[in-house]
Amino acid sequence: MSGDKKKELVRIIKFVFFSISAGIIEIVSFAVLTEFTPLRYWPCYLIALVLSVLWNFTLNRKFTFQSVANVPVAMMLVAMFYAVFTPVTTIGGNFLVEHLKWNDYLVTGINMALNLSTEYLYDRFVVFRKSIDTNISKNRRPENEELRNQSLG
Repeated sequence: MSGDKKKELVRIIKFVFFSISAGIIEIVSFAVLTEFTPLRYWPCYLIALVLSVLWNFTLNRKFTFQSVANVPVAMMLVAMFYAVFTPVTTIGGNFLVEHLKWNDYLVTGINMALNLSTEYLYDRFVVFRKSIDTNISKNRRPENEELRNQSLG
């Protein structure tokens, strides 16, 4: 396996493991809200999704994509992804749970799997496409410092 392919495989594995940790946050917060509050499906799902997204973005920017990109710009790009993903999965999930009587945990699990696959592709090829591996401490090249300075300005 070539160096680039190996590096990308490691990146995918890291993304999956960090996403699993975000998934744990999402499912635990979803379960707590579902079981201990009178909230309907959609607010429980939405709150849990937001918590997991913040966790996942923070870890993946730093450790998976090792990016020094401008954090507010990267967050805005991720927000654009979730501006589409969130309404589709919230409304669609609510429809499946409230009208078709699907199990709410099953619907949340399907949404989580969909989120994992689509977000990796979006982060890799849109959010961090130009800034991947620009924050590798052993590789503090001048062009990385220049990118860091540009992203701060």
